[in-house]
Amino acid sequence: MENTRPSINIRATEPGDLEGLRELFSCPDVIANTLQLPFPSTGLWEKRLASFDSGSYSLVAVVDQKIVGNTGIHTFPSRPRRAHVGTFGMAVHDDWKGKGIGNALMKAIIEMADNWLNLKRLELEVYTDNTPAIKLYEKFGFQVEGTLRKHAFRAGSFVDSYAMARIRD
Repeated sequence: MENTRPSINIRATEPGDLEGLRELFSCPDVIANTLQLPFPSTGLWEKRLASFDSGSYSLVAVVDQKIVGNTGIHTFPSRPRRAHVGTFGMAVHDDWKGKGIGNALMKAIIEMADNWLNLKRLELEVYTDNTPAIKLYEKFGFQVEGTLRKHAFRAGSFVDSYAMARIRD
């Protein structure tokens, strides 16, 4: 049987990724499952790519020179009591869901957090109805720590989110 998994390259986000990221964050499922607003402009992404601070790290998943996913980790270098913590978010292009992109991004972000940033705690927020994402996070050791009621406004309604975390012993 032929292997149908794509060859996924995970790398640091570059300024030239502007259009690929704008396209990724224009996908209906990405908009619905993140805190992004619809219709992201090129100017917005130019500003975001130019404003990464020293405690932020961004990665993209690339297949055949197309950006199909993104994750970013934010740390707290100027807050000593939270220096052991990172927060992160992730997005996978609508056309690439279920093809190993999220798994590859999770492996990369945990590798960075554990082996290069020495983070003990990774945190995230995920909508309670985003079952595929919740299952992926649980697979990598994240646990629900609480529910954030009416956490965000999405498509005309308030939605709840889970606060999840992974503690590295």
